[in-house]
Amino acid sequence: QAQLVESGGGLVQAGGSLRLSCAASGRDFSGYLMGWYRQAPGKQRELVADITSGASTRYADSVKGRFTISRDNAENTLYLQMKNLKPEDTAVYYCNARHTFVGIYWGQGTQVTVSS
Repeated sequence: QAQLVESGGGLVQAGGSLRLSCAASGRDFSGYLMGWYRQAPGKQRELVADITSGASTRYADSVKGRFTISRDNAENTLYLQMKNLKPEDTAVYYCNARHTFVGIYWGQGTQVTVSS
């Protein structure tokens, strides 16, 4: 059974850094578009960044220059390096994997809280 499990969230002061990881299992995700989404209280879930199987990346304007998405296909793992965190980055961060012909998978989420 395919599964995505996030880790690395926590409480950090503004200006600090965190690295999120998403361990994928149950199938080979190397051909999937993978991404990070986040959802703050009272807000809709939004795309933070995604990365294609060929390692092309896309970022939300709000995180450009501060966040870096990467993937290790050999380890079936997705990463999100977050630097210069701001209070507005506080949210539950979700890992996502999607394939046109297979479907979409979501992780359970990891909380990131940035204090001012």
